[in-house]
Amino acid sequence: MSHILIIDDEKAIRKTLGEILSYEGYKIDDAENGDEGLKKIKEKTYDVVLCDIKMPKVDGLEFLEKAKEINPDVPIIMISGHGTIETAVEAVKKGAFDYVAKPPDLNRLLITIRNAMDKQTLVTETKVLKRKVSKVQEMIGESGALKKIKDTIDKVAPTDARVLITGENGSGKELVARWMHEKSNRANGPIVEVNCAAIPGELIESELFGHEKGSFTSAIKQRIGKFEQANGGTLFLDEIGDMSLTAQAKVLRALQESKITRVGGEKDITVDVRVIAATNKDLLKEVEAKNFRLDLYHRLSVIIIHVPSLNERREDIPLLADHFLQQVADDYGQTKKGIDKKAVEALQKHNWSGNIREFRNVMERLVILSGKVISEEDVYNFVIPRA
Repeated sequence: MSHILIIDDEKAIRKTLGEILSYEGYKIDDAENGDEGLKKIKEKTYDVVLCDIKMPKVDGLEFLEKAKEINPDVPIIMISGHGTIETAVEAVKKGAFDYVAKPPDLNRLLITIRNAMDKQTLVTETKVLKRKVSKVQEMIGESGALKKIKDTIDKVAPTDARVLITGENGSGKELVARWMHEKSNRANGPIVEVNCAAIPGELIESELFGHEKGSFTSAIKQRIGKFEQANGGTLFLDEIGDMSLTAQAKVLRALQESKITRVGGEKDITVDVRVIAATNKDLLKEVEAKNFRLDLYHRLSVIIIHVPSLNERREDIPLLADHFLQQVADDYGQTKKGIDKKAVEALQKHNWSGNIREFRNVMERLVILSGKVISEEDVYNFVIPRA
C-alpha cells in the first residue's frame, strides 16, 4: 500500500484529502505544519507528499528545500489557494514534482499522484540498475592498506604486467582485478572472469582454451575458450590455486608464447591477453606440496597485491557501513537508515571471517530487522549474540 503524507494547516483540508485518498487505497499520515512534516519524513519513507504553501512556522517552500535535503527522491506536490504562476514556477525550480491550486480538481490530483509514484518507481529502478550495470563498484575506505592498494593499481594498471592478487575469501580480490582492468589501456576491451575452483578439472582446459567439434564425446560443436574471448582485454583467473597441474602447464605455455591450442585442435592461435590471477591459498606452500608449478607462480607474480581482511582494516568499517546502508536503501526504495556510534563501534569489534561479503549481508540484515536507527542493541541481537 502506497504511503502519502498530507501537510496543511487547515484541519478540514487534511481530513477531506485524507478520506478521499484512503478510499482510493492509499495509507495516509498528516501534519499541521512544515516543521511537523519534516519530523515525519525523517521517521518514515513516503511515496508522495502533498504540501500546502502558506503555513505558520515552516512554510511550504521552506519545507520543500529541507525535505529534499533529507530525501532527494521523494515526490512533493505543492497545493495552495493563494498561488500565482510565479509561486508555481519557484516551487518546481526548488524540486516540487507539480503544483495544484486549491480547491483541487480531484481527478487531476489523483492523476498527478499516480504520475509522481510512477516517477518515484523509475528513479528507484534506475539507481539499482545503474549500480548493477556499472563496470566497477567503488573501493570504500581510507585505511593505509587500502590506500597502498589504490596507489599500486594506479602504477601497475597502465602496464601489461601480470598481477597475482592474494587474500581471504570475500576480501575484495575481484574488485581489485576489475579496477586494474578499468584503469588499464585495455579498458575498452573485455574482462573475462574464470572461477577455477568452480569448474571440474576435466573441463577446465576446454573452458580456458576452447575445443573443436568432436574432440570428445559431448563436443557437438566448436567452442571458443576464455583466452580467445579475452583477446585484446584482460583474463581474470580467480582461485587459480585450485587449477589442475595439466591445465597449469597449458596456461604457462599461453603466457610464455601468447599462443593457445583448442582441445582436439592442431592450429596455434595467437592471443593478446593480460592475465590477472587471484587466490586465497599460499601458492608457495602449494608449490612445496607439488600442487602448483613454481614456474607458473613466477610467471603470474610479476606484481603481487595482498588484499587485507576486514579485520586488518577495521578503521574502514564506519565508511563501509554508511556505503552499504545507502546501497540497501536504494535497493529497497527507502530512505537511508541511520546507525548510532556505539553500533558502529560494536561492529568494529566483531570477527569478520567472511570479510566485506559478510559485512554487506549483515548491514542488509540490520536494515530489515532494526528500528528507525540501528542501535548497539540491534547489533548484539542480530549480529553478535552475547555469550
